[in-house]
Amino acid sequence: MKFTAPWRMFRRMQDSAVAAAALIYAGAVAHAWRVLPGAVGLKAELTLVFPAVFFVLALAACMLVPVLRGALSRHVWISFRTGFGQSVISVLAVVAVLLGAAGFIYWQTHGVASGGRYPAGVFSGYAAGIGLLLAQALLVRRLERDPVFRSQIEER
Repeated sequence: MKFTAPWRMFRRMQDSAVAAAALIYAGAVAHAWRVLPGAVGLKAELTLVFPAVFFVLALAACMLVPVLRGALSRHVWISFRTGFGQSVISVLAVVAVLLGAAGFIYWQTHGVASGGRYPAGVFSGYAAGIGLLLAQALLVRRLERDPVFRSQIEER
């Protein structure tokens, strides 16, 4: 099956957002390991283990809870129908949001070096956001298989 160009761009945007968020997160973790004080175990817990739990919980909730999955599917479909992810401005908006969140992570991490609180929640929150983005990308694939939506996104 061949999809319309707007749908292909939208799907690519969803995938790119997940990839960009994951790369930004990886960079933030690498930076945190370099500058955060404390034992390796503490750094691993706060930047990898706990965030992995929040990532899985967010992804599982979005994919397994029918009410959440339905709401997110509607959001994805409405986003497509309004042209989101199909223009330069909307792509730049997504990148700006991801970079803003990354800036917040770096700012929180830098604050620890100045005697601030350890940034435990910021990594978990960003990981949960990546779980949400991945759920959206997966729901795009699910919409492609739904006959109701497929008729609107397939080329004729």
